Amino acid sequence: MEAQQNDMIRGRGAQFNPQNRFTRNAYEQGVYEQAEDWEAQLRQPTQILIDQSKNIVNKLKIADVPLDAAINPYQGCEHGCIYCYARNTHEYWGYSAGLDFETKIIAKQNAAERLRATFEKKSWTPTVISLSTNTDCYQPAERKMKLTRQILEVCLEYRNPVSILTKNALVLRDLDLLQELHARKLVQVATSVTTTDESLRQMLEPRTSTIRTRLNIIRTCHQHQIPVGVMFAPIIPGLNDHDMFAVLQAAADAGAYWAGYTIVRLNGAIEGIFKDWLYKAFPDRADKVWHHIQSCHGGSVQDSRSGVRMRGEGEIAGIISQQFKLYCRKLGLNKRAHHYDLTAFRRPPKNGQLDLFADFV
Repeated sequence: MEAQQNDMIRGRGAQFNPQNRFTRNAYEQGVYEQAEDWEAQLRQPTQILIDQSKNIVNKLKIADVPLDAAINPYQGCEHGCIYCYARNTHEYWGYSAGLDFETKIIAKQNAAERLRATFEKKSWTPTVISLSTNTDCYQPAERKMKLTRQILEVCLEYRNPVSILTKNALVLRDLDLLQELHARKLVQVATSVTTTDESLRQMLEPRTSTIRTRLNIIRTCHQHQIPVGVMFAPIIPGLNDHDMFAVLQAAADAGAYWAGYTIVRLNGAIEGIFKDWLYKAFPDRADKVWHHIQSCHGGSVQDSRSGVRMRGEGEIAGIISQQFKLYCRKLGLNKRAHHYDLTAFRRPPKNGQLDLFADFV
């Protein structure tokens, strides 16, 4: 797949910083400054900003999202996926949803400490904690910060279930913890795959792991009998929808037992960011893709309607839904459900004595 990449910032998804909707004033470099600062424009270095969070677990009460609780150890994401719905949340931190989202990463340094404090509360009821509901918990910053690994260690210590969704093969670094969690029926892993076309992957998700290494996540987890699935998400009609069967087949062959999908929606600042990218990257098909997205959301690219926003509506969305069900049935996906052990939760003793019977309870 060929794309027009002239004058685009390499290694980044967004090509500019739209103004933060919560700020009245914005600073913009003049043309002469851009010319003098061309090297920095190309490199766009990443900054890691430290945050000491008061709370780390977010309780979820969203009708069309079957999740109970979530942790996002990072805000912002260096993966740079151009379509990412989480971009808008960066505005609450005072930054732009564009390049700031990819270059200013907020790391919640005390995430594990706050999670342990949450588990110690008598009011805590064991439930599955989902990682990466907003930004990827295994993005490049995790290699150094290890916040996600610390969270998994706490979940294992307290025997609390956890689910992981990631685009980064760094998850396999923590295979030892995943195996221990799985031995107690406390974990499920999934990876998101948008295409089998590596050149398109580089355009859509410039700093994510390659498709081959993501399929290796599935293969490795399957080899260790860790429950693993795939998300074909988001589907961008006119760009990657034709790749659905190839992605699902590759995932099933690698060992995925379940699959899911979503159709892209471009709420808030993401509309302008994605449209700018689309017309620069694929000018030959941009109009067609844009109109296809609109047709899935009642004439708009934005959609916040519960029960509709994730799957869309209309003719194209209907065809996608039918194809997905057909392919999953043909490939043997989604035939069984995964069950966590919510009865295993415990609070380790604080008296300094070894809990000799912990593994037998």
